[in-house]
Amino acid sequence: MVRALRSTAVPAPVSLADRVLAGVGVVHTWAEIEGPIGPLYVAWGTGGITAVERAGDPDGFETAYGLRHGRTVRRVPAMPPRMADQVARRLRGERTSGPAVDLGRLTAFEQAVLRKTMEIPYGEVRPYAWVAREIERPRAVRAVGSALAGNPVPFVIPCHRVVRTDGHIGEYGAGGPEAKSEVLGVEGVDTVALERLAATGTRFTGSDTTRIYCFPSCRHARRITPVHEVRFHTAQEARTAGYHPCRVCRPLEASPFAA
Repeated sequence: MVRALRSTAVPAPVSLADRVLAGVGVVHTWAEIEGPIGPLYVAWGTGGITAVERAGDPDGFETAYGLRHGRTVRRVPAMPPRMADQVARRLRGERTSGPAVDLGRLTAFEQAVLRKTMEIPYGEVRPYAWVAREIERPRAVRAVGSALAGNPVPFVIPCHRVVRTDGHIGEYGAGGPEAKSEVLGVEGVDTVALERLAATGTRFTGSDTTRIYCFPSCRHARRITPVHEVRFHTAQEARTAGYHPCRVCRPLEASPFAA
């Protein structure tokens, strides 16, 4: 007589399916972290971070994410430790090789704009025209502005460090100019002083001892004492006066198509 075998199968953990789906990229995950001016929602998939938003309605975030990415996104208690450390270090302005960001949904031009923006140092700003020139598209200043407005991972990619070519702070997709000034202030940027310089048409500052001119927020420009500071409205004016461009901030003349 053959006896029926009793099943000894153990039910799989409820979280197993999510982990498997996340591992193959079908389901993305997100967690809330502390940002420079308040909590942030950060989502990621197998290719890296896919979205960053200021915290608000979590259900709305998940719905919008699904529509935008064609993927379900599910909340987890915390980011993976290595990714969390890389994000925290980047938000503090520390040197880090990560985190990886997934910009696969963007055009090659948009990706070039955002990756160049990641190179702008903490506590400094650069104009739209600088980004356009750096990616060898000097006439595409307005397109640079559009690419930055659509940045899917603000704060991690610091689009708040890109300002109008005339020196004014400008708009910001993650909360408007007030939020932009606030996050720059956290980084030590004196936005009131920058706006004052922009209002007078000053775009560059130089040192009469080194004969070098910079963008006003450049770390070298901030070392110039008032008695040795010289202000210029244009790069041509600086060059005519015998000044040379800073090799760090690489100042340039505004494009006629400046944003």
